[in-house]
Amino acid sequence: MRWSPFFGIPLIVTFLSLLLFKIFPLKSHYSTQQSPRIYTVEELALYNGSDLTLPIFLGIIGSVFDVSKGKSHYGLGGGYNHFAGRDASRAFVSGNFTGDGLTDSLRDLSSSEVKSIVDWRDFYFRTYTFVGKLVGRYYDSEGNPTKYLKGVEAKAARGAQLMEKQKNEEAKLPSCNSRWSQVEGSEVWCDDGYPRLVQRPTEIALTGKMSKRCACFKEEDLGQSDLEVYEGCDYFAKTCRL
Repeated sequence: MRWSPFFGIPLIVTFLSLLLFKIFPLKSHYSTQQSPRIYTVEELALYNGSDLTLPIFLGIIGSVFDVSKGKSHYGLGGGYNHFAGRDASRAFVSGNFTGDGLTDSLRDLSSSEVKSIVDWRDFYFRTYTFVGKLVGRYYDSEGNPTKYLKGVEAKAARGAQLMEKQKNEEAKLPSCNSRWSQVEGSEVWCDDGYPRLVQRPTEIALTGKMSKRCACFKEEDLGQSDLEVYEGCDYFAKTCRL
């Protein structure tokens, strides 16, 4: 049996093709394998969903993500389109999605609020594609973190510590049971003890605001001065309708 002199040519072509592909891979508009790039505010604004030929990006704490796979939410007409093409970190906790509310400034936010925004950034890292960094408040023109970013990270860490401390302290006092219905309204009750409103241990350090929660107390502990009986509820009632 004689072999054709051209028999090995397809194998050689295939080998060369694979070799060239490894050396010169095909490039698309954006490849997830390439290094994250640096964006200016003006550049990021181009990816707000208005140009259908471009992906949709958003920034949070200076990190930029491709959220195109959530186009129904982040595209034009979507409920989260106000986040597209900008870094509106503050709005993730403020709920202000207009005007000055769409800012990356976290000034005067509490440690727990800053932690919440950092948690949102972590969500985007897990869920979407990280594509780069935004020059400005959090990163310089070389992509290096600024002092402001380091301060935000430190404040979020303090918030996490305070929240853990609060969780441990509140675990010492069982919380009230609660339910709500359109017909009967709200109701709180204790299976063992009496419902009382008590100041959260470290709430003021977390949010800058005073707030209370419902906890269950034994009869011998009801004399504490910082306990508050629900309005309209009997002193020894185990169930209170609000």
